[in-house]
Amino acid sequence: MRLKLTSTDGILSFDLAPGVPHVLGRAPTSDLPVFDPTISRRHAEVRSENGRIEVTDLGSSNGTFVNGVRVESGHAGPADLVAFGKVAFRIEPVNEDAEAPAAVAAGEPSGAHVPTPPAGSTPPRPSGGTIVKQFPVRIHHSALTPIRGAVVIPEDAEAARDKDKVKLSTLLEVSKGLGRAVDTDMILESIVGYAYQILDVDRVAILLMDERGELAPKISRDKRGTVHARAVPQSIARKVVDDQVAVLTDDAGEDQRFGGQSILMQRVRSAMCAPLVGSEGRVLGVLYVDNITTTHRYSDEDLDFLIAFSGIAAVAIENSQFAERIRRETLARSNFERYFAPSLAARIASSPEATRLGGDKREVTVLFSDIRGFTALAETMTPDDIASLLTEYFTEMVEVVFRNGGTLDKFIGDAVMAEWGAPLQAPGDADRAMKAAIEMIEALDRLNARWRAAGRPELQIGLGLNHGEAFAGNIGSERRLEFTVIGDTVNTARRLCESAGRREILVSDEMRRALSDPPLLEECPPMELKGKSVPVPVYRVVL
Repeated sequence: MRLKLTSTDGILSFDLAPGVPHVLGRAPTSDLPVFDPTISRRHAEVRSENGRIEVTDLGSSNGTFVNGVRVESGHAGPADLVAFGKVAFRIEPVNEDAEAPAAVAAGEPSGAHVPTPPAGSTPPRPSGGTIVKQFPVRIHHSALTPIRGAVVIPEDAEAARDKDKVKLSTLLEVSKGLGRAVDTDMILESIVGYAYQILDVDRVAILLMDERGELAPKISRDKRGTVHARAVPQSIARKVVDDQVAVLTDDAGEDQRFGGQSILMQRVRSAMCAPLVGSEGRVLGVLYVDNITTTHRYSDEDLDFLIAFSGIAAVAIENSQFAERIRRETLARSNFERYFAPSLAARIASSPEATRLGGDKREVTVLFSDIRGFTALAETMTPDDIASLLTEYFTEMVEVVFRNGGTLDKFIGDAVMAEWGAPLQAPGDADRAMKAAIEMIEALDRLNARWRAAGRPELQIGLGLNHGEAFAGNIGSERRLEFTVIGDTVNTARRLCESAGRREILVSDEMRRALSDPPLLEECPPMELKGKSVPVPVYRVVL
């Protein structure tokens, strides 16, 4: 007589092969894996022999018990209770007639004719744990098609119709429930919850495709809602993705299609897996369910139902991904528009590399503009007046930068820093920067005229421009990024700005040579700039 161990809560059940020692423990490699904190990694050895089992403790921390008595070694029979730590099992006989799958008669050649089963009977399943169903998933079919077309052998036609109505009603409720969720994580949690409601499974796991096209685990839960670290067998998951088929396997460990070591290590018995197929046939990931204690747990009808359920889940996941992408791009664009011209912001927001850390070296043109004598002026004004004056001033300066295709790098006190050539380069960057510098002077002249008429203070600025190689990219942390350019080219532009007088634009010789259509320039005596070992050639724009 074959025996099995069944946990008192009915969740776990292990068939014991006669005469074979089985190690029970918390380790995934155990013959009888039991994932409970009171179970040691190698807790006990169990052997079935002559209608009884022999239990030997392997030095566990929380002990092994037979009918409530702690033992180092003991025997038990049917109806006895054996506990490992705080997990108790009942010893039960195996109903071999009910659980054994139909098989080809022993000794019959592999190519022999198998008689056709009588009409109305269930066709025999193949032995050896081979896949009992492999169903191609076609995205042009309705998600409910597998249910309506499922082969069901009911007790009577009315019972079959009632059963189909219940399943269709369940899928309709699932569709409504998933449709109300927007957040991807919330949808995944809902999918797992629904899977336990409609399918008899021990574990549900979802893997989604990452940016590299690899399957990444997103969620894995058991019946208690406990997070499981056990990986989904890659041999099953990859077959489902590569062939876009849903599969059911009676005994994954013996299935010739799946030779992965993870299946043997995790002692997966029965499993079903279906692809999550989005629009245009794009595989979003897989929905996987399994049982680690009992073979032949699932039927063809269960697989059909999983396919329909996966179709609905895929639509919900894809919609949430679309919504999340729109939200990210909208947020990114709103952030970018504070620093870039609107047309440039749209191009950057659509780039997946736009917000990554790091950057590269490139040719840029850097502009600095600074208000002359602002500190002394601010001492004579109220905070509200200062804020109002600077807001009007900065608004005009930023508009000039954006109108000429530049990037607003930052405000440094009352100074403005802008660059051309980063993050995107275009022919004529240096000429547009030069044009922006001249327009800044002109825009401030108009502001001063308006302020003068209103009896308000006037402002004067000096500007510096340089052209050369600089590091450009997102600098900062994962929580806060700042796009900027750094290097000697930037430092020189700032020193030129500091040396410029009122309404004066100073440019370096590198900037002069980068201009294809330079304005009238006047050569100045070489200037000694901070950080430079020798005086540098400088030119003044004649306004």
